[in-house]
Amino acid sequence: MLLHFILAALAVLSLAITLWQWLAARRFPLHQRAADTSFAPGITLLKPLKGCDAETHACLSSWLKQDYRGPVQVLFGVASPEDPVCEVVRQVIAEHPQANAQLVICAEQFGPNAKVSSLIHLDRLAQHDHLLVSDADTRVPPDFLAQVIQPLRDPQAGLVCCFYALANASTLAMQWEAVGVNADFWSQVLQSRTLKPIDFALGAVMATRRKQLEELGGFRSLVDYLADDYQLGQQITRRGYRIEICPVVVECWECPQGWREVWAHQLRWARTIRVCQPVPYFFSILGNVTVWNLLFLGTSLTIFSSSALDRVLCGQFSPFLLVQAYGVPFSLGVLLGRIGSANDCMVWLRFENLPNVGGLERVMTDSRAGLQALLAPVKDLLQIPIWALAFLGNTVEWRGQRLRVLRGGKLVPIASKQP
Repeated sequence: MLLHFILAALAVLSLAITLWQWLAARRFPLHQRAADTSFAPGITLLKPLKGCDAETHACLSSWLKQDYRGPVQVLFGVASPEDPVCEVVRQVIAEHPQANAQLVICAEQFGPNAKVSSLIHLDRLAQHDHLLVSDADTRVPPDFLAQVIQPLRDPQAGLVCCFYALANASTLAMQWEAVGVNADFWSQVLQSRTLKPIDFALGAVMATRRKQLEELGGFRSLVDYLADDYQLGQQITRRGYRIEICPVVVECWECPQGWREVWAHQLRWARTIRVCQPVPYFFSILGNVTVWNLLFLGTSLTIFSSSALDRVLCGQFSPFLLVQAYGVPFSLGVLLGRIGSANDCMVWLRFENLPNVGGLERVMTDSRAGLQALLAPVKDLLQIPIWALAFLGNTVEWRGQRLRVLRGGKLVPIASKQP
């Protein structure tokens, strides 16, 4: 009976954390645009690339179609001239002759983080003092540059980042990942922000100034780390600057991935977070509402007696008796609450960003979010082995490399075995 009561307390705690997370997300002014966009300094976009897929062309083109009144320089960095993405970049540049865009071959690698190595090369060619770093798979609306740069009016704002949505979850494995990205991740960031200002960056898009980079030693100070976005945010906030979140959401368009690829990505992400924030990540298991709820439900069904509710209604009250009587309906309510909050967060992040969607098309988009939300309990259950494996190993797969993550987040390449 004591175990049943403890599991009931954990189920209630996890439900409270879930509701707190949902409320934090709902209070954030997502998708709101700044009315005054007169601040338009020159911006250099640094775009490290590796490989391409069917979505790459549209993603890269979106950056060259920006409605921005200031000068924009776009630098595409590729490690090898043989990379097939080079042809896509050349095509995109040819389609936008008015753009100040350039393909840069970044052959020399300065450390284990290949993305940051490319950034070191690109930074040398940057013409402007405001720098923006973006992942290869991001697609942005035409007003994005005009919006994301506005918080940097304030000299105390050291970096601006934004939330991102997985836009094309085309396989079941990607649907599972979409719950984590489109429902949980961004709302957890906002939940954390209710306790203290955020001291890390979200790597899909990051805007900063050359001044901040020079203070921390440039991109070279990040080249040995796996979580370069986290380290960049940490180092900037340690110098007294704020990190701002732009309300405009960008989209991530990925090639179709199966369970192996998604699992490797999730494990890399989990080990990255564990290395960066070991104590918070350890206790994050308390927010897994599905797991604690199912454990509580299992004990409820085991000890449930048909006379329990009658005794409660007759005034024979005790905490243990109350938990026993109402355990099953409580668990069902918690399960529905988890699915409902996930659905609301996904609709708010992904589909509320489509102002022209209405009628039947809107019903269809809301239905897709609802179907994805049904996977929220599955995502929670699969998160248990991911959470455990994050503490049981320190190797990750990234950009075709096997790397060992040391304490503090530094990377060491693992030499491949020779035949």
